[in-house]
Amino acid sequence: MADTTVFRASTTAPVNIAVIKYWGKRDATLNLPTNSSLSVTLSQRSLRTVTTASCSAVYPASEGDTLTLNGKPQDINASKRTLACLVSLRSLRKEVESANASLPKLSSYPLRVVSENNFPTAAGLASSAAGFAALVRAIANLYQLPQSATELSRIARQGSGSACRSLQGGFVAWRSGTKVDGSDSLAEEVVPASHWPEMRALILVVSAEKKDVPSTEGMQTTVATSPLFATRAESIVPGRMTAIEDAIHKRDFPAFADLTMRDSNNFHACCLDSEPPIFYLNDVSRAAIRLVNDINRVAGKIVAAYTFDAGPNAVIYYLDEVSEVVAGTFKAILGGLDGWDGPFGDRLKSVSAGVDLQKLDSRAIESLKNGLSRVILTGVGEGPIEVDTHLVSETGAILSSDEQ
Repeated sequence: MADTTVFRASTTAPVNIAVIKYWGKRDATLNLPTNSSLSVTLSQRSLRTVTTASCSAVYPASEGDTLTLNGKPQDINASKRTLACLVSLRSLRKEVESANASLPKLSSYPLRVVSENNFPTAAGLASSAAGFAALVRAIANLYQLPQSATELSRIARQGSGSACRSLQGGFVAWRSGTKVDGSDSLAEEVVPASHWPEMRALILVVSAEKKDVPSTEGMQTTVATSPLFATRAESIVPGRMTAIEDAIHKRDFPAFADLTMRDSNNFHACCLDSEPPIFYLNDVSRAAIRLVNDINRVAGKIVAAYTFDAGPNAVIYYLDEVSEVVAGTFKAILGGLDGWDGPFGDRLKSVSAGVDLQKLDSRAIESLKNGLSRVILTGVGEGPIEVDTHLVSETGAILSSDEQ
């Protein structure tokens, strides 16, 4: 009698926001980066992807592997990146089965993967990073693979470059590597979240719309046409990686902040140096930059750092001890927006502006008031977490969010 068991494993995975940016590939097929990068893993209490990976002998072979994202079936065969991840994970499961003949042959069963984000997809919030990290971690758990998060990062990298950094918590470096096969291009945790738990992040969501120039297309354009980019990859980033890792180990926020802002500016300068130029920042983004600089000036020291990925949303890093000065000031301006009441919002419930708003750029204040849709208040957090709440039932049925 055929085994009718539905094998399941579920995990959550975090978003990460780079402070030393990944931009440009030396191998597009293997997703090998031109330069190393470093990111902060954000708390899953605020932003996360939940993924259930399941397989069973009773799943129709004709159906093949399937992926459902936010309730919508995806054409898994149209995504070479997803298929590359599945091939690699199946190969590792086959090794486990070969070493122990008593194990069920899960590698031969069709996969049914269901994933949900609690944030907009393709809106500059690194949804693909959390998504591929969750997919790889969930299937690795389903297959009971022995590989470490760093070893699995090679697989997640093939799905989405920055996904390799979402497989771990705290502060994570993605080493570019030099080998042609990409075996040394992997992510490793520099320090865990517990090393610098006071790190906070305020995300100013400018738009939930998809960006005009997708990241992959933008990278190709920049690498092919920007003279400034070669200088960035070869001369600027290596030194910054060393310096920011040193700042993180020492918990030196002014040094961390200065490097973060400089690297964001340099990355977007490379985008502008492309032909045609790529504009990820808009007037609202520039208003956020102005206000961060104003807050630092009024505070008399660097207490906040802005960074922007390939999109207009500002991510502002600061330490919990200056929450009133940084987040409190933004809340005084943007208190009517959603997002202030999350798990990191208690400190700001009865706080007024930490600095005199009269000393800030009035045009920048108006631009932010008119140009933002919401805020996300969060902090540094952990890597993927295995959970018992599944998006696939014991019979293999895909569950809606209210059926879980």
